Amino acid sequence: MAHLSGRVASMQASPIRKLTPLSDAAEKRGTKVYHLNIGQPDIPTPQNYWQAIRESEPRVLAYGPSQGLAVLRKAISGYYERAGIKVPEDRVMITTGGSEAVYFAFMAACSHGDEVVCFEPFYTNYNGFASMAGITLVPVTSSVENGFHLPSREAIEAVITPRTKAILICSPNNPTGTVLGSEEIGILSDIVRKYDLFLLSDEVYRDFVFDGGKHVSVLEFPGIADRVIVMDSISKRFSSCGARLGNLICLNTDVMGGILKLGQARLCPPTMAQYGAAWIYEHLGASYYHDVALTYQRRRDLLMQELEGVPGVFFLRPEGAFYATIRVPVDSADGFAAWLLNDFSVDGATVMVSPAAGFYATPGMGEDEIRLAYVINDDDMRKALGILKQGLREYPGMVAGH
Repeated sequence: MAHLSGRVASMQASPIRKLTPLSDAAEKRGTKVYHLNIGQPDIPTPQNYWQAIRESEPRVLAYGPSQGLAVLRKAISGYYERAGIKVPEDRVMITTGGSEAVYFAFMAACSHGDEVVCFEPFYTNYNGFASMAGITLVPVTSSVENGFHLPSREAIEAVITPRTKAILICSPNNPTGTVLGSEEIGILSDIVRKYDLFLLSDEVYRDFVFDGGKHVSVLEFPGIADRVIVMDSISKRFSSCGARLGNLICLNTDVMGGILKLGQARLCPPTMAQYGAAWIYEHLGASYYHDVALTYQRRRDLLMQELEGVPGVFFLRPEGAFYATIRVPVDSADGFAAWLLNDFSVDGATVMVSPAAGFYATPGMGEDEIRLAYVINDDDMRKALGILKQGLREYPGMVAGH
């Protein structure tokens, strides 16, 4: 009998999506489910995105260039230039979603069996991409106690081995909302130079930084320009997750040459979506980014307001993105999330959350944490958080004195 490959057998099922059957069953029973479990923004995709696609409609929907359409690569170059970062358009590679950008970065930086240092909790699909690339993620644990900022230099250097080829970061962070500052990235810059590593930076949420803060990109550190690979996407920036359009940036021509080979093997990224993305990159002004960030900041403040003072709940103020990973007084976040969908409702409604254990690589971590995505409107957010608070009072597996 034929068997699955070890690669597939070892891959983790998505902790974000694994509760979907329970959610579907709840909705079939007539229960309304508020989704705080997945980062799917409710902000409308810019209307001109669709107009640009219609106006670019070709007679034949042909293959595009493997590196992406020149018009989009130029538009992304201009986007970075407006942020004060020089990125030549030939150092931009368009990918099929940010997911492919991460996978390509792993494949370019590492050989089979190599290691990448990352900071847990981290975006859970990194696990899947690592399995696909045949590499191992080596976690360094961060803590809710300090808002999930980087641990000490010593803790990071302690896990570096001869197999280590890269360090992976995400800022603003999914799943924590943490934004890394210049000092933290400066420490990583020193480490990657010292150990001759790549620095892989997921900057998908770079436009969502709160309280007047500013995103710091690894591209702003010239001393490591040849060893930086940035992964990005339009999914969250322009509320267009289904377009499956991302990009990768590297100023190292050898690395970009290798990544182009990967791109050629999959032929090309989605063609039509690129025309729409190019238009919005070129034409949406600073007010668009400001307004969207302000929307998420307001929702962050609502989250803080609703959960502040709830017995046993602890988290620090998220600094960006639209996520919060919070400690809750339960025996099992997995059990709690399933109970909310199977056995609990308030006035015919319940809430779906993501257990945080799936965002850790270290067994046993995150068992009393959940990730919340504040991507629904204020009224629904308030209702959802009210249900969550009542659930925390009634869940049978509450941990006293937590």
